[in-house]
Amino acid sequence: MNKVQKFMQGRYGVDQLSMGLLILMIVITLIGQLFNQIWLIYFSWVPLILCYMRILSKNTYKRYQENLIFIRLWNPIQYKIDNKIKHIKSLKKFRYYKCKECGQSLRVPRGRGKLEIKCPKCKYTFIKKT
Repeated sequence: MNKVQKFMQGRYGVDQLSMGLLILMIVITLIGQLFNQIWLIYFSWVPLILCYMRILSKNTYKRYQENLIFIRLWNPIQYKIDNKIKHIKSLKKFRYYKCKECGQSLRVPRGRGKLEIKCPKCKYTFIKKT
């Protein structure tokens, strides 16, 4: 263990971009095996090699800058995915409607029968069954 620690001293190590590259490699490999495409399986080595080059790199500033760019690109995508998951989980308890006037999404509790729903944005009211 001491030799590994000594070898990794001064190297960049694992970050979000390296993990993303590993996940990309796994996805490409699975797709290649699923559709029996040998060239995709060979292509999946590219992200793996890039990942190891990043992990073993001693140019930490450059790797940090690359990771920042990746995080700036990935965070909005991850935010949308998390919101969709929360929305799907909340479908058991809530019903969603769109305001006909302004298009605002409105959340109403399920199982309350007919409700008069008032849009907080434009004050338009309508009656819907929950």
